[in-house]
Amino acid sequence: MNTSGFLRVLAVDDEPPALDELAYHLRADPRVARLHTAGDATEALRVLRDADVDVVFLDIRMPGLDGMELARVLRRFARPPAIVFVTAYDDGAVDAFDLGATDYVRKPVRADRLAESLRRVIGSRVVPSHPAALARAEEDPTIPVELAGTTRMLPRSAVRWVEAQGDYARLHTAEGSHLVRVSLATLAERWADAGFVRIHRSYLVQLKLIAELRLVNSGYVVVIDSTELPVSRRHTRELKDKLVRAAKQDWSR
Repeated sequence: MNTSGFLRVLAVDDEPPALDELAYHLRADPRVARLHTAGDATEALRVLRDADVDVVFLDIRMPGLDGMELARVLRRFARPPAIVFVTAYDDGAVDAFDLGATDYVRKPVRADRLAESLRRVIGSRVVPSHPAALARAEEDPTIPVELAGTTRMLPRSAVRWVEAQGDYARLHTAEGSHLVRVSLATLAERWADAGFVRIHRSYLVQLKLIAELRLVNSGYVVVIDSTELPVSRRHTRELKDKLVRAAKQDWSR
């Protein structure tokens, strides 16, 4: 498929030098057909009222309506654009994940990093505002993680289990692990509907991936990917009930 010159992009930043730099790099990318710019959320909404936009490159910290608040407004659009957050800070990563952001780019921006973001927009949504693509994004949201100095968007479906590490959480995948700035309690609440269950004050696991529930000495452990994780006494009964219900649902299909 020829992807040259077809994306309609809006860049939003309240700092003129940062906006100019972002716009310069985006205009230089051959996949961008049209670029709009805005210095704040109010101006961005005026642009979006008058023009169709496929993706918004959005600063987070802005006066008035900030980037996160604007992104929440955009999600309510009948045909919401993809969102790429562009920020000097990493403390918005969790909220970006909750909002289904396609990417999370750290300032200062680089041409190759913005090119990668555009590739992700195209790859995740053949037509960025197509309802089927949006439905897939809702079903499997992503969370920003750091990998070799680059922020990547990790699909929730790739996470096997989560380990608490103070105010952080370590996400374990089949390929490795990633430390993110979010508490285990927060993830347990947000991921409950996706099948993640708390088995211990320090562990959250994907229920369907539990291979065994085993009695060891005076307590239980679960086995996921050949790894044994402890189950606390307070969570044992609830976990057993959930495993039984999940098994019954499988039998009835």
